[in-house]
Amino acid sequence: MEDEEEHGILLYYQYATIPDLDALLHFFRTNCSSLQLLGRVRIAPHGVNVTVGGKISSLQKHMAAVQSNALFEGCDFKLASCHSPKNISIAKECGFTSLSIRVVKELVTLSSHPWIESPTISNAGKHLTAVEFHSILQIAGGNYKKDGTFQGSDLISLRECGVGPRDSNLYDKFILLDARNVYETRIGKFQAPNIETLEPKIRQYSDLPTWIDNISEQLHGKCILMYCTGGIRCEMASAYIRMKGSAFENVYQLYGGIQRYLEQYPDGGFFHGKNFVFDPRISVGSSDKKIVGSCLLCGVPFDDYSSRCRCHHCRMLVLVCNICQEKGHAVYTCELCQKNGTGNLLLPFEGSVDLSPSTPDGANSVELELTNRCDPTSNVTNVAAEHNGETRFICSRLQKKLRILCLHGFRQNASNFKGRTASFAKKIKRLAELVYIDAPHEVPFVFRPRAFSDQGPPLEKCNRRFAWFISPESHALKDEAEEHEGPKWVQADEPFDPLQYEKQTEGWETSYAYIMEMVQRLGPFDGVLGFSQGAAMAATLCAKQERESEGQLSFGFVILCSGFLSPVKELFQGPPIKCPSLHIFGSERGNDRQITHAVSVELVSMFSSDTSVLLEHDSGHIIPTRQSYIDQIKAFLDEGGVP
Repeated sequence: MEDEEEHGILLYYQYATIPDLDALLHFFRTNCSSLQLLGRVRIAPHGVNVTVGGKISSLQKHMAAVQSNALFEGCDFKLASCHSPKNISIAKECGFTSLSIRVVKELVTLSSHPWIESPTISNAGKHLTAVEFHSILQIAGGNYKKDGTFQGSDLISLRECGVGPRDSNLYDKFILLDARNVYETRIGKFQAPNIETLEPKIRQYSDLPTWIDNISEQLHGKCILMYCTGGIRCEMASAYIRMKGSAFENVYQLYGGIQRYLEQYPDGGFFHGKNFVFDPRISVGSSDKKIVGSCLLCGVPFDDYSSRCRCHHCRMLVLVCNICQEKGHAVYTCELCQKNGTGNLLLPFEGSVDLSPSTPDGANSVELELTNRCDPTSNVTNVAAEHNGETRFICSRLQKKLRILCLHGFRQNASNFKGRTASFAKKIKRLAELVYIDAPHEVPFVFRPRAFSDQGPPLEKCNRRFAWFISPESHALKDEAEEHEGPKWVQADEPFDPLQYEKQTEGWETSYAYIMEMVQRLGPFDGVLGFSQGAAMAATLCAKQERESEGQLSFGFVILCSGFLSPVKELFQGPPIKCPSLHIFGSERGNDRQITHAVSVELVSMFSSDTSVLLEHDSGHIIPTRQSYIDQIKAFLDEGGVP
């Protein structure tokens, strides 16, 4: 039996003016689908950014097809072999269980603030090959030949950077600048003798301009050597620095990023540790096995993000070693949140923990007795321990049940939604408390005459029905219904319309204000769950929270069941929503007659693949309660909504 064909990962980007976005979108959809490639394709008016995986032969066919287009002349294709994803949860998080192709405004969002001028990509820093980059670090760090001579290529590199080889303060003219996020720099970075490396302690790329502004004095007049994972983030960031004037014009970037450098220098060269990548490989290292990272809790050398531990407050990845993970279910606080006072390091588990190194006389040894995380009556606050002269907060509170705000579907109410989800609520009751509210828009009952009968709607008293979004004619129907005595029944003029949700286009502002009031009255809430129209409303809440940064909502996660994209589409423009999300909907064979598979998939595409989890089921328009599905939902909740 022949071995399964080798799999790989292909990364490339290209800045170029795209004359026909629709045509390029069609090409990628057709080509990638036919080759069964999975991953992410982003197309903008100024270029493309692609990370896809599949069989090596398929990736090579894709490259050949792309290279035939003149737009991609000179494009740097990075193809690496790897095993097919073994960890499905990480594959889902990285977007490698599906193919996502989207047209976006920007390939990378340097800043979400409208008052920060976007740099022109043509003003980006000069590209340096891996060899040139390495050579400059070697010379600038004082590692040139003992006789003081240089090779011709060395002289050219130095002259291009505006310095001479005999400069007595050669090393002082250079600065290494890392353009990546803090969780990436934890496990690997460039380190060259006598050259300062600046690492922006940021969670996301859009925070980089503010950081650059704050260190402008350090960059003034220097030769800046910039690097990132694959090169694309340096393009925009280097252009932003050069916008500051002639004193900032000497900006150079590592072409192809760390990935190309490690290919050229398999022993790591001046790069120490691992290169964090946004695909199922997680990280790529050199032959040098030195570990740069360390465990957030105990400080031992550690650099494996495969467990996907995250900060409870900001959701950023954190490094927690296997031993600390095995001690109990933990809720972690990253170093940035600790520094900013967002929260204390939470480590709730039974037993004692010793954070100090063993000493013969037991000096500096501190033991803390921590109670079980499931004890709802315990109230542990601000327990501190001394570790290597550093005070660490171990536990500020114990994790209690999650409180989840539940938004019902169209023409439902809190009472009947609670009844319909009783089985679901019972199966997750150990982890979560569900709080149900009525939507603010009352809608009339609709009935159809029974066949062979003149009998009208029932006359008994019925519970009122509500909606989050309403159709423009809803007010007229309500007024008509109020003219009659008894329950507000309105006869339907047509059979059930599976596309009725498309007519629900009004009422967003009222619903938003109403939910704000409910949050203040009944909150706080850890997450929000929405079903059908309620899911559309919940997704819109997330979009508004991120786009407008009003800070009024503090939901840590969202669960969207049989959801669809709401009519407030302007809030969904821009980068994907980063709020951790669980998407539950019927598969293509799921028999959901009201919200189709394609419609729910469209909503999924609005959320970041890094923080979203998909659960497709074979049932209809319901929240599934079979144990296999419940186990996946519990896994999501058990991490507090972190994928």
